[in-house]
Amino acid sequence: MKFKTRLRVTFITIIFLPLLLIVLVFCVIGLYLMNNSQGNKLQDLDVTMMAEPIQAFIGTADDIYGQLCEQADTDVRLLEDREYLEKMNSSLRQRSAYLLVRRGNEIYYTGNEEAAQKIFDRLPRFGEGDLEEDASYYFNELNKYVKQIDFYFQDGTEGSLFVVMKINSLISRQLLIDMMIAIVLILIFTSLMLTQCIHKGVFHPINELNIAMKKIKEGNFDYTLQTQAGGEIGDLYRNYEDMRLRLKESIEENAEQEKKNKELVSNISHDLKTPITAIKGYVEGIMDGVADTPEKMDKYIKTIYNKANDMDRLINELTVYSGIDNHRIPYNFHRINVADYFGDCVEEVGLDLESKNIQLNYTNLVDADTLVIADPEQMKKVINNIISNSVKYMDKKNGVIDIRILDKPDSIQVEIEDNGKGIAQKDLGKIFERFYRTDASRNSAQGGSGIGLSIVKKIIEDHGGYIWATSKEGEGTCMHFVIRKYRELQNE
Repeated sequence: MKFKTRLRVTFITIIFLPLLLIVLVFCVIGLYLMNNSQGNKLQDLDVTMMAEPIQAFIGTADDIYGQLCEQADTDVRLLEDREYLEKMNSSLRQRSAYLLVRRGNEIYYTGNEEAAQKIFDRLPRFGEGDLEEDASYYFNELNKYVKQIDFYFQDGTEGSLFVVMKINSLISRQLLIDMMIAIVLILIFTSLMLTQCIHKGVFHPINELNIAMKKIKEGNFDYTLQTQAGGEIGDLYRNYEDMRLRLKESIEENAEQEKKNKELVSNISHDLKTPITAIKGYVEGIMDGVADTPEKMDKYIKTIYNKANDMDRLINELTVYSGIDNHRIPYNFHRINVADYFGDCVEEVGLDLESKNIQLNYTNLVDADTLVIADPEQMKKVINNIISNSVKYMDKKNGVIDIRILDKPDSIQVEIEDNGKGIAQKDLGKIFERFYRTDASRNSAQGGSGIGLSIVKKIIEDHGGYIWATSKEGEGTCMHFVIRKYRELQNE
């Protein structure tokens, strides 16, 4: 549930739930109090009595009424005493009640003249109430509750004493107490319910997220938060999971990259030692006069030159690797003719291969006017890296390298195949990964940093092509890469 919806539900609940419960409790308490009032002698009883239960009315003047009944039973003369009646009326006045004494058909005494005139003609006649029975009457339209005591004056005249109460001015203390308790309980219940709802829907997820963020701070990227909830909380959990997975992946990549960088430094250092040691040895030989003939001197100088080239190649690989890692390989794309370009490349590498007793075969099956968009320098680096790998792992006395240019409908396919020792199937899918070397022992005669083919793959992909390899152990390896042809846009 979204926060906006949750707030709306909370707002409606805060307003309407207490009101609904209060009305329900009021009706229940009112009906209960009305049911308790049954059995009293009341006339015209209706639901207005729910405003003040009969027990409360009776209790209001019970003490005064009891005294009057007792007095009428023991000494009826006090009911004729106006001072005594005034005293008793004063006690009733504080409770919205008053006394009315009738002598014959006239008012003998009243504590409220104006109110007495309105009700006097409707009062019960003498004999309808007596000293043995509590006579009570309710006048609905006047909202008056009356209790009657009949007696005889000293001269034998019939008399009646009435305790008259204005019930709509009285508020039931019991009803007030019950309703106040009910309201407090309803508010507590509503508060607890909403608090629990907010705690479960908001605070608990936030606490869980807080714990998860602490785990991230501590470097623990395996603490997961799973939820099926919707709304902002669900989105927050899912965003946390995405962030956690990306951070974990980034940390693992950085750790792997750091490991590979250390491995690269170690590999380059190892590979540089071999030519440096050789250079130092041959230079010392020259200095010590070992190269005492022109032939030996020429051999020493060529060896020093070749070892220096090996060092230069390693440094160039490191530079290119740094460019790949920072996406800063400089490209200068041109339209180049496939036949002319690869013909020149084959001629250039052929001389070097011939000196190493390796036969180079070249086949071009594309049209003479076929063009591609490529960087000549970077493409030459691709060919040189692949061929240098073939030479490096050549285990035959009569080595052979075949270069074939095949024509495809929308592209050209270049195949560079050798008859070397081949690559095991378990290694074939990994040879384009950085620092991967099938020769884990790092044979010093072969050397290599393990990044040559990863550079090749990067350059080919940046040209919009793709590369793969096929190989059989003991028979050789073939590198395949594809580059799209260049086509002129023609107007219809």
